[in-house]
Order: sequence, then C-alpha cells, then structure tokens
Amino acid sequence: MKNMSRLTQYVAFAVVAASMVATSFAQQLSQSTAKIVRIKGSARYADTSNVWKPLKVGDVLKAGTIIQTAADSQVDIVLGEKDATADGLKWGQTSSYVGAGGDDSHSQRDFIRISPNSVLAFERLLIADTGTDKIREIELDLRSGEVFGTVKKLNRGSRYEVKVPNAVAGIRGTVYKITAGGQVLVLSGAVEVGYRDANGNIVTQTVNQGQTFDASTGQVNTLSPSDRSTMSSIVRTSVTYPNTSTTFSYNGNEYWVSPTTGSKP
Repeated sequence: MKNMSRLTQYVAFAVVAASMVATSFAQQLSQSTAKIVRIKGSARYADTSNVWKPLKVGDVLKAGTIIQTAADSQVDIVLGEKDATADGLKWGQTSSYVGAGGDDSHSQRDFIRISPNSVLAFERLLIADTGTDKIREIELDLRSGEVFGTVKKLNRGSRYEVKVPNAVAGIRGTVYKITAGGQVLVLSGAVEVGYRDANGNIVTQTVNQGQTFDASTGQVNTLSPSDRSTMSSIVRTSVTYPNTSTTFSYNGNEYWVSPTTGSKP
C-alpha cells in the first residue's frame, strides 16, 4: 500500500497515462446515458429538478440522477451510448458480458444491479468515440446499500469510479460488488480502492480476482464459494437482454424508502 496526498489519487495504476489521454479527448466527450432494463419490486428516481418519480423499465437517465430502491427490490441498468433515447438505444440480442480480457465489442454495455434499500447517484456519464474505440468516464456515488456491476475491459484513457462514504473504488475490466460500508468483492479483473486507514492515512489497496476487501478494517480475504456462486449466477442470468424491454415488468406503485432507515412504515 502507498500513502497519497488526496483520496481521489488512488488510481495510481493509470493516473498519468489516463490523464494525458483524457485531456486529448476532453473536447470530444459527450453525455452518455443509463437505461433501466429490469425492475424487481419498486424504485424511484430524482433528476436535477429534485422531484422524485416512480422508476419504470425503459427509462433513460442522465448524469445528475439519483435512484433509490425499496425493500425487496432491485434495479438492473445498462450504460448506453451518447445521445441515446428510450427508443434509440440499440440492443444486441446476443450481447453479454464476457469477462475481463474477453470480447470488448461495441455492442456490449456496462451492467449495474442496484440492490434493495440502496441509493445510487450517477455523477458522471461521458463517452468519446475515437473512431477505433470508446473513451468512457463514469462516476457513481453509492450512498447506501450495495451495487453489483460488470465492466467490459477499460481502454487507455477511460475511468470508472464508485464512491462510498469511506472509500473510492477505481474499477478496471471487472465483475464486482461494492457496499456502502466499504466492502469490495471482485469475481474477475481488479479494483483499486483508496481509503483512510486506522491511523488516518490515505492509502490504496488493489483487490484482485477472487478477493474481498473491507475498507473499515483494511483486511483482504478470499472470495467465499457462496459469494463466487452468487456473483457468477448474476453474470450468467442477468447481463444478456433482448432488444425489447417488454419482457420485464413493473408494478407501477410508488414506493418511498429512506436512505437510512429503509421502507417507510
């Protein structure tokens, strides 16, 4: 582990190269989107207007949006392309996450599953098409609960971060789960975590394939067979979607949940 001057400098594995490439494409970056592809139970969202609305399958959300899930509910999201609309996103019927180091075709999307009683904010969703590849800048803020994600292999200059109250995680081409308490589970790929240790120092920890890390204790452990099985099952069953959202259901009921106490009595 290594001391840092700022928490956000945890991305030591790419900070110099990525900043140089990102600067060269800064003027080409366009707003990207997040599309809701499945809802189990109920959830709501608020955009920059700060008005809460029921979340529906097919909704296309932009940076500045906050999603809140109810108890016993979850939301599946696929990150889309620039200038996408609810009817404009193109879905490949055989698109799926292959895994770190696998096929990195443009038909694939980064996948996110928000767990029950969770609050996730999309702080930054940007994309730049270089002609041969795509530069992505994604910043998520997990304020409570947990999130599972699959990220296709990031090319040079891309950045994918998940913030939690006590840490920041830099995601590479990865299958991961992160909790708001600072627990990081990695099925494949690697995650670079910046956090404050017991002495108040800002340090980094690389969490590799098959490992777990707890930012509250600084401990690295082996991924349990149960967690490995659960994460693998989500990849197999939930990352491939048909080119229509009519397969997925939504009960239409607005459901209020508190970021700290869960469902309202």
